[in-house]
Amino acid sequence: MRPAISPPRPVPTGRGAVLSGARNTPAHRFVTAREPHWTDRDERKRVGRMSGSTVELTKDNFDEVVSGSGFVLIDFWAEWCGPCRQFAPVFERAAEKHEDLVFAKVDTEAQPELAAAFEIRSIPTLMIVRDNIAVFAQPGALPAAALEDVIAQARALDMDEVRASVAAAGAQAPGSDG
Repeated sequence: MRPAISPPRPVPTGRGAVLSGARNTPAHRFVTAREPHWTDRDERKRVGRMSGSTVELTKDNFDEVVSGSGFVLIDFWAEWCGPCRQFAPVFERAAEKHEDLVFAKVDTEAQPELAAAFEIRSIPTLMIVRDNIAVFAQPGALPAAALEDVIAQARALDMDEVRASVAAAGAQAPGSDG
């Protein structure tokens, strides 16, 4: 079965946003996306590079990595999880193939606040964030072909339409100013 891109939702950012679990952060709180700057070895170390291709996300570097990148794939995983270990090499190979994207991993055991903020109930869960909007989230270990398909679908999204959809949903939400 072909995974479909999920409905977009804002990604919590800003000091304390992840820890508070804020999911409907106003659009003005999002930082303009820019390309990551992984050219400096010390910079890679500071933001938690796991390998040559993936970044370890923590509550301390989440905002910097996700807000500072236009397209991020996040693998929520745990060491004890068999399907997570099965998906890891697929994720790593995709990271090596798509050097223009940021591939990040969240160890749900070490970072329970991040897992809770994104309501992760099953692992592995793959999430794709474009321009600070979660455009895809699905539990389960994807085969390589399905992961490539999801990446292609996420690349093809018209982000102006996605932002308009998020704004419209925010305007219709109870307690909104719209």
